[in-house]
Amino acid sequence: MNLINDFNLLISTYRGNEGQLFSELEYLFEEELEVAKPIIERTGISGLLVAKISLDPLQIIEKIRKIIHEYPYKVRYALRFIPIQKVIKTSLDEVKKISLDLGKSIPEKNTFKVKVEKRFTSLHSKDFIEAAASKIDRKVDLIKPDNILLIEVLGPLTGISLIKPNDILAVIKEKML
Repeated sequence: MNLINDFNLLISTYRGNEGQLFSELEYLFEEELEVAKPIIERTGISGLLVAKISLDPLQIIEKIRKIIHEYPYKVRYALRFIPIQKVIKTSLDEVKKISLDLGKSIPEKNTFKVKVEKRFTSLHSKDFIEAAASKIDRKVDLIKPDNILLIEVLGPLTGISLIKPNDILAVIKEKML
């Protein structure tokens, strides 16, 4: 797996629809959102693509959310858009270091939870959670956290983000609103 190592969006689709999603993303980014020179790549993981865009991924997700509400047929193959703030080599030490950095921006009264989605690694989710949460001095809330420390493991690379619960765009759920 040879990925761009500074992607800032992770996009999922149904297995086998990667080609259609690739075309849909090119159209969305270039035509609808006027993103200059987006880099879109297959990950080698079924149903998963990554993108490097020049704009803030959270702003792009909000713009895609508006497109879904106004023109739902323009987003047919994407299932989820996930913002990524930092990409690191997959290692618990790196996860601990970046999590500590990101954790500092959680306001004192806010809660958080760690969410791990892992692919192609023998490391356990529990190990990632312990590495990430151990140094963050904030209250944990697994049901309704104010913040999510998201860890997306793609084999040798891991994307990490500190996001609000609604920062992940679930396309099907959004179309139902």
